[in-house]
Amino acid sequence: MSTPTPADNAPAANPPAPSPPASLAEQIQRLQDDRSWLLRQVDEGRWPDLHKDLAALERELGQLLERWEMQLDPG
Repeated sequence: MSTPTPADNAPAANPPAPSPPASLAEQIQRLQDDRSWLLRQVDEGRWPDLHKDLAALERELGQLLERWEMQLDPG
């Protein structure tokens, strides 16, 4: 395990501050946006020691959100 550098500990650009969503569809969209933010951070090399775990989390979150979206709009 390598010693963290200052860049590893620097705060990442934060996702937008949450505001109260009006609907479940908006909540799902907000989670999709957060998922995209996480993916960008991982792709940019943030938290290299957690890369595999974060990538797996991002994939699972994407699958979960996709299922929720299909249940909201079965047509």
